Amino acid sequence: MANVVLQMNTATISEMNTYYQSSIGAKMPQGAIFSAKPPGCTVTAYKSGKVLFQGANAETEANKWQSRQLNKPASTVPSRKNTVKHHSYSPPPAIGNMSVIGSDEVGTGDYFGPITVAAVYAAADKIPLLKELGVRDSKHLKDPQIMEIASQLKHAVPFSLLVLDNEKYNKLQAGGMSQGKIKAYLHNLALKKLIEKIKPEEAEAVLIDQFAQPDVFFNYLKDQEMFECKNIFLSTGAESVHVSVAAASILARAAFVKKFEELSDRAGFAIPKGAGPAVDTAAAKLIERKGLGSLDSFTKLHFANTEKAKKILNRKR
Repeated sequence: MANVVLQMNTATISEMNTYYQSSIGAKMPQGAIFSAKPPGCTVTAYKSGKVLFQGANAETEANKWQSRQLNKPASTVPSRKNTVKHHSYSPPPAIGNMSVIGSDEVGTGDYFGPITVAAVYAAADKIPLLKELGVRDSKHLKDPQIMEIASQLKHAVPFSLLVLDNEKYNKLQAGGMSQGKIKAYLHNLALKKLIEKIKPEEAEAVLIDQFAQPDVFFNYLKDQEMFECKNIFLSTGAESVHVSVAAASILARAAFVKKFEELSDRAGFAIPKGAGPAVDTAAAKLIERKGLGSLDSFTKLHFANTEKAKKILNRKR
């Protein structure tokens, strides 16, 4: 299990407490301010200012807050050792007003459901419209809002959308592809499709919501025909850097929600999101109803939830 510990200031911890409100549990370790369980991760903030991230998505979740805190005045950052290392692919300060193709993915931390990746081209003159439509980080929007905004986005801007169903995901993963490499492949394909779609117009830049260091990301694609753009940037928390990434996040989330509803219909009961205990119970229920083989089309088999579901069934027998 991955573990990341950050030293955060009081203002950021307060912001985190609000952000994770819907996933905060009743039980907390001694000295904790809150303990939350977003998809694929447990986040525990302590009175000392330390915040512990645990789980498959620990690094990704920690990076969100590390970068957010760094956007505050330097005096509010208590420890130099936790600063994000900026790289040659970091976006420039003025990128928010540029014509940009942004890409983002959803579903990587969820046991049930697919991975969805979207890319959106937000020309500079379309940015006010996207903001008027309510485009912002999808993590701050409820599913009904997501679906409503997504329905308008599809008519407002050029986009490409990919859905990797579980059967294909499991086949790739079993063949030796890491989830990081799978995500890089999907981003690359979505970006290539959109760049081709908007020709002869060209974006000033591509901005990817960063899930790996640039050298790792580009290494994932060394055996692929990579998308081309004169400026390529990667950033954690990219939804707040440019509205194109926020729009991509919304379209990816909407596709994920739709697929989730389809899976629930097929299962005959509501399937929970995330990768927590409720998911283990639902997986055990699915095995009881449809057999162990059904997990291949519903879940990411390599997640620990598979074995946990089997143990739940064994205790019943």
